[in-house]
Amino acid sequence: QTQMAVAQEQLAQEIVTATAGGGAIKVTMTGDQKCKGVEIDADFLKDADVEMLNDMVLTAVNMALDKSRELQEKLMGPLAGGLPF
Repeated sequence: QTQMAVAQEQLAQEIVTATAGGGAIKVTMTGDQKCKGVEIDADFLKDADVEMLNDMVLTAVNMALDKSRELQEKLMGPLAGGLPF
């Protein structure tokens, strides 16, 4: 249990980043799946319509979640013994 708590604390400190639209949208998330930031390039907004912006943000958020889950599995998987977390 101590190792699990340490791993959970480490996940909270780890950061993953995902981008979409050639880097125009950037989402930063912790390893425990807390969104820490969304950045949108101002130049991208000049040519983007609302629907495209929504799609790009959604894509970047989902990619960041996937990266966060991968990190979580890497750090917690051996400790969880195959249990879902």
